[in-house]
Amino acid sequence: MSVASRYAKSLIDLAIETKQLEEVRKDMRLINEVCKSNPDFVTLLESPVVKTDKKIAIFISIFEGKIVNTTQSFLKLIASKRRESYIKDIAISFDEMYKSYLNITTAKVESAIKLDDASRNQILEIVRQTTNGEIELVEKVNPELIGGFILSINDTQVDQSVRRRLSELKKNFSSNVYSPNLN
Repeated sequence: MSVASRYAKSLIDLAIETKQLEEVRKDMRLINEVCKSNPDFVTLLESPVVKTDKKIAIFISIFEGKIVNTTQSFLKLIASKRRESYIKDIAISFDEMYKSYLNITTAKVESAIKLDDASRNQILEIVRQTTNGEIELVEKVNPELIGGFILSINDTQVDQSVRRRLSELKKNFSSNVYSPNLN
């Protein structure tokens, strides 16, 4: 188990114990979003030059009033243990453990255009046939697919895109060595 996973496990246990699981999840998602959208913040956290008390002050200035005390205390603990460079990975691990704890499956669907309600419901029905529990559907639009969709659930991927079909046709035509019988 990695450092990030151990800290995430401790935080999820604490959140369950204090009955703040939903609040802490929102906090960890916020922290992950800040890390994703601000690479300078991540660089600062990883920097050995910036002192721990300065990092704690930065955590407080960024997140004060936006996160619950449990999460704020956790961030201070992480910084005091000099593990702040793992905060993004901890946030990701926390979310994975949260989903596992509540039996939530994340299904990712990539489509050429934004899904309408009927298509979304069809995809959700496909996912329901393969999994139990709640489903979190993450949608992404990728015009390069031309049409169709790519559905990913855990380690399984279903590619029903026009791009894939065209690629297969091209491959079949290039490997088909048909020569008419000229007598």
